[in-house]
Amino acid sequence: MIASVAGKVTAIAPDGAVIEVGGVGILTHCTPGTLATLRMGEEARLATTLVVREESLTLYGFATDDERAVFELLQTASGVGPKLALAMLAVHTPNALRVAVASADLKALTQVPGIGQKGAQRIVLELKDRLGTPEEAVNAAINGQRRVVVWREQVHSGLVGLGYSSKDADEAIIVVEPDADADIAAGRQPQVAALLKAALRSLSIR
Repeated sequence: MIASVAGKVTAIAPDGAVIEVGGVGILTHCTPGTLATLRMGEEARLATTLVVREESLTLYGFATDDERAVFELLQTASGVGPKLALAMLAVHTPNALRVAVASADLKALTQVPGIGQKGAQRIVLELKDRLGTPEEAVNAAINGQRRVVVWREQVHSGLVGLGYSSKDADEAIIVVEPDADADIAAGRQPQVAALLKAALRSLSIR
């Protein structure tokens, strides 16, 4: 399984983006929300999942590991394939889907093109105990955000304290961000010392 891709964004289309990895352009199908986080020519990391069919291999990309996890869980419901799962995440965030399923909010689910009343009822029945509670999701998001704020502030202040400008510090943080994101996704506290060293290396080779 291709769990993630990281590289320069070389193309952005309405339904996906091309990430260049090792000289190879990899097409990833994404939600509009994920595409909005990407910038042409800039480095990006997407959590991914590969859907294998007899006639095709299709890679789907997501801004967060949680979004990918929900995408995969949605497909365990009867009648929900990758295209419909992606459409659900295009309309609702992962936490909004958890709330809709947990509260049996059929109106919210039927806002997704391709989901009718019966389909929404089936999704609620089959997924209500599998997506996790909204409270758990919110707590995880808050804890992850706290980790992001802490490491960013510490690395930034460390670089500025060493004589680098605030702009240089911001640019270096972008370079080491994938390493910090990997730690957060694994439930680990980002190692500020290691990130600071990596940031210094990126500034020294410019």
